[in-house]
Amino acid sequence: MDHHDPVRRAAELRAAIEEANYRYYVLDAPNLSDAEYDALMRELRALEAAHPELITPDSPTQRVGGEASGLFAKVRHPQPMLSLGNAMNEAELREWRDTRVLKLLGPGVPVTYVVEPKIDGLAVALTYRDGVLVQGATRGDGEVGEDVTANLRTVRDIPLRLRDPRETGLPLASLIEVRGEVYIRTADFEALNERLAAAGEKTFANPRNAAAGSLRQKDPAISAARPLRFFAYGVGPFEGVLLTSQWQTLHYLRALGFPVNADARHFEDFEQVIAYCREWMARRDQLPYEADGIVIKVDDFEQQRVLGAVQREPRWAVAFKFPAREAVTRLLNITVNVGRTGVVTPNAELEPVVIGGVTVRNASLHNADYIAERDIRIGDYVIVQRAGDVIPYVVGPVLHLRTGAERPWVFPTHCPACGTPLERQPGEAAWRCPNFGICPAQLVRRVEHFVSRGAMDIAGIGERQAELFVTMGWINDVADLYSLTPEHFQGVEGYGPRRVANLLRAIEESKQQPLERVIIGLGIRYVGSVAAAALAAHFGSLDAIMAASQEELQAIDGIGPVVATSVVDFFSREEERRVVEKLRAAGVRLSSGAPRPSAGANLAGKTFVLTGTLPTMTRDQASDLIIAHGGKVTDSVSKKTSYVVAGANPGSKLARAGELGVPVLDEAGLLALIGAGDGNIEGERSLPPAPQTQ
Repeated sequence: MDHHDPVRRAAELRAAIEEANYRYYVLDAPNLSDAEYDALMRELRALEAAHPELITPDSPTQRVGGEASGLFAKVRHPQPMLSLGNAMNEAELREWRDTRVLKLLGPGVPVTYVVEPKIDGLAVALTYRDGVLVQGATRGDGEVGEDVTANLRTVRDIPLRLRDPRETGLPLASLIEVRGEVYIRTADFEALNERLAAAGEKTFANPRNAAAGSLRQKDPAISAARPLRFFAYGVGPFEGVLLTSQWQTLHYLRALGFPVNADARHFEDFEQVIAYCREWMARRDQLPYEADGIVIKVDDFEQQRVLGAVQREPRWAVAFKFPAREAVTRLLNITVNVGRTGVVTPNAELEPVVIGGVTVRNASLHNADYIAERDIRIGDYVIVQRAGDVIPYVVGPVLHLRTGAERPWVFPTHCPACGTPLERQPGEAAWRCPNFGICPAQLVRRVEHFVSRGAMDIAGIGERQAELFVTMGWINDVADLYSLTPEHFQGVEGYGPRRVANLLRAIEESKQQPLERVIIGLGIRYVGSVAAAALAAHFGSLDAIMAASQEELQAIDGIGPVVATSVVDFFSREEERRVVEKLRAAGVRLSSGAPRPSAGANLAGKTFVLTGTLPTMTRDQASDLIIAHGGKVTDSVSKKTSYVVAGANPGSKLARAGELGVPVLDEAGLLALIGAGDGNIEGERSLPPAPQTQ
């Protein structure tokens, strides 16, 4: 390679980076380590900074940071993006085949079919001229969409320049419109809503709305920060290549560098189509994304042309819809819950209804704006949806079932627990009770958090005990737990001498928990186990943390401005400082003490992120094990992450590992790594292909 010729070197770097993206997103066979990938990107950025004339629209450096659009321009699709007709059961599916396909094609004409998952996302069309992305548009009404090119360029698995499709024996199209779906995986959706809720912003009702809202941001940088994914499922107009069938087209799209759903199938027998639909319906809840059906297409393009369309639906394709995981039931009441940080959240109390095999009695109403925008009233019949393991939520009222007896609900102006006027910061969706030190509802939640396994780990205290202690007036803050005596429990039903002795012993033993557990137990907003461990390791004492400035906190690896601001704000409150002093007086350990004994340095220089439930260890135990062997544990996945250790039901961190190509270990792999040093890791497993949608 010629490193002295900037033009040639820039081309080499772009080709290497795009090859790495293709191998990860499409082939699931990464060819570069994260360090190697980062080095290539840094070199390309530096080269383009020194030679701005070398910057091209398809450069990997141009994915993020485009100019924000004032308005989305309208785009007329060269071919309409048609809507699919629906078949709600097997009988209707066979009727589609008989009346819309076989009848029009004529008796005895052989027909083959392609079956693809119907992912619940946002349909888009990507136009490539001479292999370069020149325009991306939403479906809109099928005739006219919106130009969201800058935002679509931020989606990592959308190629900015197409690959040479030589493996198909076909040339690169001089012009091609690629159609597909932008979506958000279920785990990423939950994590996104958690982040938005924590920041006091509006949450999304479902993954599809999240994908649409994220793609239609005026600022492409916001779209870039959202976990958007893409998969290709078809083409519009194309020139310079001959494509004759849907199955051939899917292979061609994959060769061009697009993710194509690995669960697409080609069938000659329609009964196999039916069987595959049944199979997919049975494993719907196991999918990492929301799917609302299966799309069945006549494979041959000439047969598609003959069949044509009726109104805005193609005769050659149909969507076999899954039964909706939603139900209609009556909204009996709306109550509010007060969290430990003061956020007041509305909750729907429902007439019990079975959705997806689960009896639902309560559902989320998100926030005050959500209720007002949808005019949800007490007594309404409402649509309730349940998406996989996501908490059920109220979609909205069924207006035609209203009788006039329904009552509008008004968000309370005062905290239902302490009567303090609620506050909402400008730009936030959440209302909060600012009475942090006194509000009994917040105190109950803070006690629950303080005694939890990940914090002070005080056995025998849960929600009921926390409510009892607060209701009886025994405690006014978490530090008062250490003032409980046997006399407090005299005459209280269910608290015999043995139970009280065990409870007080657990409280006493918790005084020796390490500093990071105390930090977690205090319930500082945004400070989890990893941030708490970083603070404890860096400062060594709670006094030093309380005295630290925001700049000093941000200087710690893994502590960003949001966490640093939260820590400073927390300890600026006099009531929180009083709690610390009471903990000190009670004998709770507020300094790190002696360093942890080292069990070896097999993991020295390696950074780990933990997600999911491990088979034999808690996450804290796994974290302690990694640190004892010289490794480091952080809370977020980045290119600097050496490994993600994943157990059952992993969250969005596993998805992020997939996006960045970070190796994933199970528990056995972690143990093998500790025992094997830097050798081969038996327990390492590759990530599955990035899921794609229809």
